[in-house]
Amino acid sequence: MTAEEIDALIMALPGAEQSTAYGQPCWRIAGKFFTRLRSEDDSLAVDVGSIERRDMLVEMEPTTFHLTDHYRGYAYVLIRIAEVDRGWLEAELKTRWRKVAPAALRKAHPDLT
Repeated sequence: MTAEEIDALIMALPGAEQSTAYGQPCWRIAGKFFTRLRSEDDSLAVDVGSIERRDMLVEMEPTTFHLTDHYRGYAYVLIRIAEVDRGWLEAELKTRWRKVAPAALRKAHPDLT
């Protein structure tokens, strides 16, 4: 995938907006941090719910998933966008959206819940 394709996937989610975090481009859902694309390694930083799940992804597919020391204590995995399966990422982003979107937004979009 490309950065433009990632942007299109995210911006198609209700409440999505482009923003910045710590001076870096990111996306937010209704003002809450959602994810960011790391320009330093063309990876998307995504919270996958648990450190155990993150570690499993890195172990099973190290060409797609990786970590830096900064993310080691968090449930975030770094996803190389050139390697990721579009269907998997789309499903993962929808899962993350359900966790980040406020209740009113989730209620207005029951097809994503």
